[in-house]
Amino acid sequence: MWIATLSSSEVGRDRPLGVKRLNMNLVFWRDKSGKVNALLDDCPHRHAKLSLGKVVDGNIQCPYHGFEFDGSGRTVKIPALGKASEVPKYLRAFSIPTYETYDIIWIWYGNGDLSKPPRFFDDLDELSTYSEYSEVWSVSLPRAVENQLDVFHLPFVHYNTIGRGGKTLVHGPLVRLIDEHSFIIYPFNEVDRGQRLLRSNQIDASKLKNYLWFIYPNIWENYISRNMRIIAFFAPIDSGSTKIYIRLYMKAAGIRTIDKVITKLLMPLNVYVLHQDRRVVLTQPNDIKHDKLIHADYPIALYRRMYLRDKELNKLLNNATTVTQSLNMKKWF
Repeated sequence: MWIATLSSSEVGRDRPLGVKRLNMNLVFWRDKSGKVNALLDDCPHRHAKLSLGKVVDGNIQCPYHGFEFDGSGRTVKIPALGKASEVPKYLRAFSIPTYETYDIIWIWYGNGDLSKPPRFFDDLDELSTYSEYSEVWSVSLPRAVENQLDVFHLPFVHYNTIGRGGKTLVHGPLVRLIDEHSFIIYPFNEVDRGQRLLRSNQIDASKLKNYLWFIYPNIWENYISRNMRIIAFFAPIDSGSTKIYIRLYMKAAGIRTIDKVITKLLMPLNVYVLHQDRRVVLTQPNDIKHDKLIHADYPIALYRRMYLRDKELNKLLNNATTVTQSLNMKKWF
């Protein structure tokens, strides 16, 4: 399965980028064609960090002895052996499949069909202009994701921003399952005047202006209006830390440069809202198994069903097996 990992802007053409994702130390770089490649940040020769090296002719060069590796992990050059020597075939770095689309870099884990591209939201229309912000939270992936699926917390955590208005009565929530890996939430909060709580089958989604769309394992959209969206993805670093990326997409003036300025001007509000969440979420334990959910947590329950069934992701994040076992290494050679 593909999992969103980095913003495209983080991987340049001139130098490698070393990051930790899915409990693995990885190195990313671009080859001559601009394609993003990823290896374990570990030279198979003497286990130096490849990210301390450099990009040479589209390959990653180890800083210790100058071994060069291509995107498949194959050793293509060992300078000290000379040009006439054959490179040992067993000296392979561990390669991670990558895919770049929508200005996001995705990596592969577990099982599935590598030929299929990552899924993304098909309702962005012509909204290609965005501004982006990211930061690391010391929380598990589920805690980071579930915060954005929680329609129950808005009037309390965001009392002076997106949750203002005293709309403490949470109807439903109405959730539409798209398939086994995706669903849409239609939030419907009202001021409590003593009216009866509506069940999900009593809510008319056509009368609701916005929705939340989640695609497993880690991308989320807040549909605000036809000309405005907030997109987020939650890149798991390890079992207790997650990097959160948020993007504000907008089409206001219809002129890219002007729209870009507007998204930058509005981004501080989104960061403020994010930090309202952070203040609370950072107090939660990473272990989700002892929570006592209620009816309004139905979207969270759906996500948990997906996450807890995802044995490969759990193995990686909780280090319950070796990296090569989890990633089905032999399938990629």
